Amino acid sequence: MLAGHRFAHRGSAAPPRVINFINFDKPTGQSVSVASAGLAPIRLSLVDGDPAAAARAFGAAFERTGFAVVADHGIDAALIDRALTATRAFFALPDAVKRKYHVPGQGGARGLTPFGIETAKGQTTADLKEFWHMGRDLPPGHPYRAVMPDNLWPDEIPDFEAAMRAFYTALDRAGTRILTAIALYLGLAADFFDDPVRDGNSVLRLLHYPPVAAGIAGVRAGAHEDINVITLLLGADEAGLQLLGRDGAWLEIEAPPGTLVCNIGDMLQRLTNHVLPSTTHRVVNPAAARAGVARYSTPFFLHFRPDYAIRTLPGCVSAANPDRYPGAITAEAFLQQRLREIGLI
Repeated sequence: MLAGHRFAHRGSAAPPRVINFINFDKPTGQSVSVASAGLAPIRLSLVDGDPAAAARAFGAAFERTGFAVVADHGIDAALIDRALTATRAFFALPDAVKRKYHVPGQGGARGLTPFGIETAKGQTTADLKEFWHMGRDLPPGHPYRAVMPDNLWPDEIPDFEAAMRAFYTALDRAGTRILTAIALYLGLAADFFDDPVRDGNSVLRLLHYPPVAAGIAGVRAGAHEDINVITLLLGADEAGLQLLGRDGAWLEIEAPPGTLVCNIGDMLQRLTNHVLPSTTHRVVNPAAARAGVARYSTPFFLHFRPDYAIRTLPGCVSAANPDRYPGAITAEAFLQQRLREIGLI
């Protein structure tokens, strides 16, 4: 898709739809208008049937906003429901029971990160959330086991392990297909990302945003960018996810039922020399009518393998876009640097 380092024409967007939310930049309870990001769903099946069309569609969406809404993603609806049921069951457990699965000093790599710990980069108030992490299962003796610990499984939820293993595998497969479209858009071989993400340090996060008490400090998720390659988000049954547009305005991300949201992370932004942007996004607190309702979501953070050297792609460098990163960094070093910045280690 690259031609003289110029990417697909961004085109014009439909007039934005306006939605009312509580904007946490304003005093609590003050309603503001937030326009829709206007992301039309893209069928992931295009990757198999018309790879060039998939590359154009995904590439244009990612280059314009850093986000895409993905339809026909191939993840079974029954599996999604099963994973969300297990997620809700775990977070309904007493706090003392959940905390059995908190592992201090591990940066939240596995098990529970309790409420009020993670803080968005540059922020001083912790997010209003708790979450569970699971990662890739590795065989004994695998060289990446030094930085990819074993998973934990809560004994109290019988179907949790089986559901999450299947869910992780399905999300990993969908993410690889999206990367195929991205590779083609960048003028690379379709399988370019297969090796960099093989045995990658990808993480499934099960998120619980509790009801928001009146007058509480903080927001569900402060403005941030994701660390990883791409993120696949399913299960957000309450609104509130917003991206920061290029004009500095916040835009609501709307995903129709049966779709997932995908966004570019910092690792891919660095690899592509910002051709594909890692866009700032947040989860705002709900309006008063929904403040008593919990929010759940299940982002899948797709990562490179730990020893992959993130080095600017030559095709993403030009006179108009000089190389911002002349030195390479391994995916593991990049991850550790960012985990320190958000207070997890």
